[in-house]
Amino acid sequence: MSTTESRATSTPPNTPSSRATSETLEDYTLRFAPRSYRRWTPAVVATTALGGIAYMADFSIGAGIGLAHGTGNALVAIAVAAVVIFTTGFPLAYYGARYNLDLDLITRGSGFGYYGSVLTSVIFASFTFIFFALEGSIMAQGLELGLGLPLWLGYLVSTLMVIPLVIYGMSALSKLQVWTTPIWLLLMVGPLVYLVATDPGTVDRFLSYAGTDGKGGLDTASVLLGAGVCLSLIAQIGEQIDYLRFMPPKTDANRRTWWTAVVMAGPGWVVLGALKQAIGVFLAVYVIAEVGPAAAPEPIRQFRGAFDAMLPSWLVVPLAVVLVVISQIKINVTNAYSGSLAWTNSFTRVTKHYPGRLVFVLVNLGFALALMEADMFSFLNDILGFYSNCAIAWIVTVATDIGVNKYLLRISPLRPEFRRGMLYAVNPVGVVAFTAASGLSIAMYFHALGDTLQPYSPVAAAVIAFVLTPLVAVVTRGRYYLRRTDDGLDEPMLDADGNPSAVTLDCHVCHQSYERPDLAACATHDALVCSLCLSTDGVGDHVLPAQPRSA
Repeated sequence: MSTTESRATSTPPNTPSSRATSETLEDYTLRFAPRSYRRWTPAVVATTALGGIAYMADFSIGAGIGLAHGTGNALVAIAVAAVVIFTTGFPLAYYGARYNLDLDLITRGSGFGYYGSVLTSVIFASFTFIFFALEGSIMAQGLELGLGLPLWLGYLVSTLMVIPLVIYGMSALSKLQVWTTPIWLLLMVGPLVYLVATDPGTVDRFLSYAGTDGKGGLDTASVLLGAGVCLSLIAQIGEQIDYLRFMPPKTDANRRTWWTAVVMAGPGWVVLGALKQAIGVFLAVYVIAEVGPAAAPEPIRQFRGAFDAMLPSWLVVPLAVVLVVISQIKINVTNAYSGSLAWTNSFTRVTKHYPGRLVFVLVNLGFALALMEADMFSFLNDILGFYSNCAIAWIVTVATDIGVNKYLLRISPLRPEFRRGMLYAVNPVGVVAFTAASGLSIAMYFHALGDTLQPYSPVAAAVIAFVLTPLVAVVTRGRYYLRRTDDGLDEPMLDADGNPSAVTLDCHVCHQSYERPDLAACATHDALVCSLCLSTDGVGDHVLPAQPRSA
């Protein structure tokens, strides 16, 4: 137990901030992740983060695109989406790992403002329960096939089983992901290698598959429709950052391993994701030839067909069920965990009240269970195609603010800011760009601008967000990023290596010690106040006033 953890027991029990401190100390829901807690090596953090992408949805997504548009269009769509996701994910992953902030805290200071980012937190929370429901549906299919459980009961089992793991945050999740990843990799890769080695004809059938329309050739509309579905996963970078924020400080000694971990576990997640989608197309084509098209989109049946070709019949179903269950647990603990962080951040900022993160674990799981019972799996691609427009608009806006507004135009402050009082409530840069990009692309998706433009909705979301983010920043001259440039402390924010300072100071409200980046001067006392107490300050007594703007 770290020294910070041991201090939690002395927190006064009668303040909202004290409840937040004691209940979320391990996962730092509402604030910067301090160096005293970040004891993991870059390799452990990266393995934990990559363990969360063991989901089976990629196989369904790839299968759905391949069945509809053919292998050629599916592979190009997957590649296009992967390039976009990697490019936009890189700056976000770097900021999360370098400054030890989750994506909501980064979004606040990267164009949205203290309250403006509530909008994107809800978008991200929606991502987590949509994908929880998708993975839970896949697990329920496995339990039905292997154990005969009815789907409604399988949905309930897949929801309830993750709760104990999610409660304990990073410590429990890091152990789970590290120990289960080798088993998962063996079960996933083994059947594919066997099929290719023993039946090369499967590769020819895979490459020549034309899709349900029978055209086969490359088609721009088909590629963009498929890429739009894949791009619904763009918000996955938020879940990667929920782990990457626990990276150790970057120094000359660990520079190479630090960068390797950040790139692989940050934007690099999409490399494995794209491979899984391509495997999904391959297995779907194989299952069509062996079983029929009805079973092709379901991962449990894909792997049952693959295992059936290489294993004794009595082992096929149990092993397929084990693979599905391991995959579902690995991703859904992350979905539930990240969703609870997003809901808690939003609720606490809006209400100044913290009811406990466990409440939002249950809220997120409730939404997911409702989607499962509504049989969301049967209209998966429609949900993902619509949702991707919002996710693309958000991620591209924040990535553009970091890459262009911060580093190229030097309009946005280079160091991310997240504390209440330091930021304006709403920054039009991010809010306008996101709203316009998501609104227009959604209208295109639902044919409001004609059938011809409908496939281009994800492209429109990305282009509009990319253009408007710097444009609004230039028009507003960056006035709405920082409400204050001085937080009232003489202690430097960064150490000699450019990492957030590890110097600890006391908050006079909750009487806890926090590291320098988490504190600001108090407006009404000659003392300091932590970001968490600022968030739960219902009357604003401790919030510093705005600084006068220079002419």
